[in-house]
Amino acid sequence: MLADGPRRFSDLKRAIGGISQRMLTLCLRGLERDGLVKRTVFPVVPPRVEYELTALGQSLREPVTQLAHWARGHLAELDAARAEFDRREALAQRERSETHEWSAAPRAIGAPAGASPPRR
Repeated sequence: MLADGPRRFSDLKRAIGGISQRMLTLCLRGLERDGLVKRTVFPVVPPRVEYELTALGQSLREPVTQLAHWARGHLAELDAARAEFDRREALAQRERSETHEWSAAPRAIGAPAGASPPRR
């Protein structure tokens, strides 16, 4: 998104879609800290902030483009792996829930372990 030149924060947020302001801020600050992005604040009211790639950030364009190309080419495999993982996790969660469900009778707050539950 920054490969074509400087972008305002609001433009980046709109272009990414589905990202919170806080998450975008944290990501951009991390990229700035790593020397990949330059942040420029213009002294106007309201304040205008632009972000652009540094030379180091520009040097990542080719590898990131190759990674994106690879990901698009393997999307079906990635989706299948995620679905299988989610299926296994859901099964394991159900098994854990059934194993631990009411394994001990509920007790009154502050009652010692092994105490009988309060009568109703």
